[in-house]
Amino acid sequence: MESVLAAWQVATLGGIVSWIMISSCLNVTQKLRSLLQPWVTHYVIIGTPFILQIQKYQHKFLDSLFSGLSCVVSVPFYTGFLPLVFWSGHVKLARHMTLLMAFCDYLGNTIKDTVSAPRPSCPPVRRVTATKDEKENALEYGLPSSHTLNTVCLAGNLRYLLHYVLSYSQNNYAVTQFAGVALLCLLVGLIAVGRIYLGMHSLVDIIAGLALGLAVLAFWLTVHEYVDNFIISGHNVLSFWSALSFLLLFAYPTPELPTPSFEFHTAFNGVTLGIVAGVHLTYYQFHHEAAPLIFSPQLSIPAFVGRILVGMPTILLVKFCSKALAKWIVPVISNTLGIPIKSTSYIPMLNAPVKGKESDKIKQSSYAQKLFFFSGQDIFDVDTGIRFLQYAGLAWSVVDLAPSVFAHLRL
Repeated sequence: MESVLAAWQVATLGGIVSWIMISSCLNVTQKLRSLLQPWVTHYVIIGTPFILQIQKYQHKFLDSLFSGLSCVVSVPFYTGFLPLVFWSGHVKLARHMTLLMAFCDYLGNTIKDTVSAPRPSCPPVRRVTATKDEKENALEYGLPSSHTLNTVCLAGNLRYLLHYVLSYSQNNYAVTQFAGVALLCLLVGLIAVGRIYLGMHSLVDIIAGLALGLAVLAFWLTVHEYVDNFIISGHNVLSFWSALSFLLLFAYPTPELPTPSFEFHTAFNGVTLGIVAGVHLTYYQFHHEAAPLIFSPQLSIPAFVGRILVGMPTILLVKFCSKALAKWIVPVISNTLGIPIKSTSYIPMLNAPVKGKESDKIKQSSYAQKLFFFSGQDIFDVDTGIRFLQYAGLAWSVVDLAPSVFAHLRL
């Protein structure tokens, strides 16, 4: 029966709950950090001369080039690019890209906050943070390089996009395919070198990001069809994925010092839930294999431009409304359950005075472990729930609401 969770679903959720309890009781994060952090820090320090050697070629053009390339895997890039892939008709590719990026984000940020290894010391290293996103990234820990990790996985997905384009144009020349793959490899290389040139990472961070990215991509290529089939036609998809997303907010390490990494994970976790829910509910309407592709008679360039002009304001409006609704719902639910709450930024009136490091750790995830299994005395930062619901609503509107509007407008 659909109402009964399958054995593997129960095992998965139960395993995550067990891991949260065991890792909390045994202080797994602290023990892993004590083993790994000194080793990584050593290589960050001895790698400083290599960074300074690269930065001898400092030039305004290189500053702009590498800062611009760093935006390829930034939050604004995902916000703007992934909806375009969905609306262009490459819905399967878009699903894979979203889920893979969310997986990379969770895994990379989990390792970052577990190891809590420093970035290159500045000075003597010159650190270039030309954008707001880069300034936030600089507040995170170093290993692994998320930009390198995400670019490797993004390149793997773009390889599929290249295959789709060549297949549609009936251009299967080996030279064209080789050139496409070479450009993707060049992108990965430039991103990796750029992270060192900008003073954001050491060589050990880049190597870890590259190795982890290749491993994640290989794993994903093995399981992505099973995941996709489950999302499309599996049982208990909404209930299972909702529970999984909720638990992943708590299955996260507490960093040595507070960082924005948990906020990034929360946002992508919400995006994943919104995409999965929307695709599962509307697959046979908007996301099936026969969905019209861009450049086809069914989806011309003017129609695609119309989708962008209508879709972008729609999803931004939903994001705003989701945030406003969540700012009302999350505190009400928390107060109903008797959970002490605070808000770091979204609700100023809940920004109660707290004591230094203790409050920062509460925001990350230690509050979650105690909330579930211990005294429940820590203060819950409602910004986590608000951010999660906000991005879940945004993602749902990309794959459900916006396509419904397109269908109504015959776009």
